[in-house]
Amino acid sequence: MLVLLPPSEGKAPSGRGAALKLESLSLPGLTEARQAVLDELVDLCAGDEEKAREVLGLSEGLRGEIAKNTELRAAGARPAGEIYTGVLYDALDLGSLDASAKRRASRSLLVFSGLWGAVRVTDRIPSYRCSMGVKLPGLGALGTHWRTPMATALPEAAGDGLVLDLRSSAYTAAWKPKGELAGRTATVRVLHTQLVDGVEKRSVVSHFNKATKGRIVRSLLSAGIAPKGPAELVEALRDLGYTVEAEAPGRAGRPWALDVVVTEIH
Repeated sequence: MLVLLPPSEGKAPSGRGAALKLESLSLPGLTEARQAVLDELVDLCAGDEEKAREVLGLSEGLRGEIAKNTELRAAGARPAGEIYTGVLYDALDLGSLDASAKRRASRSLLVFSGLWGAVRVTDRIPSYRCSMGVKLPGLGALGTHWRTPMATALPEAAGDGLVLDLRSSAYTAAWKPKGELAGRTATVRVLHTQLVDGVEKRSVVSHFNKATKGRIVRSLLSAGIAPKGPAELVEALRDLGYTVEAEAPGRAGRPWALDVVVTEIH
């Protein structure tokens, strides 16, 4: 099973240890593309600060993120699972998993990134600011930049197993499963259901969507469950206590779309 996660906008500080080594990151087929983004991002942030702020879409209060980007080559690196914070990662809470679940996480979790393309949670990276929606002056839109190297690297990483795609829409621009691989891919939408004047009303949640996805991944890792395909995933989630609604795609080459229905949002 390969689980695709979005990164978080907020990140923990860089580490105090050894600096980034691009060649040590997982998915080596992305190294050249990573180097290109890293070089342009550092140069941009070391040059015209106002231009960098505009390109990165940063508010005045986040101006300090530009200086952080200038130090990416020298800053201490730490595991990506410690760098990424926020609602999904708080709910996932990698640090509190037992040893077996942590090993499963290191094998199955892949975090998408505007700067790195995609990394495993054990890959050591510095803290940075660069979303997939950024359009760099030289490389252009990052979603487009990553598309070609991802087309080879991601199917290799997925192998012949299930792909659980929990990415936000901005990160799907970098890679979309095709053909047979799409048929064993499942996406998840979280719906909140409540009775209003005796009538069931459902709504898509945002903040709590991330928390529920984090809990789903944690549940699968903790239980040691690795479904072989989307149908098995649906059954596994139901066994874990989730209310899941799903239908197989109407035609080949389409991912499964799963709705996880919750009555409480927290």
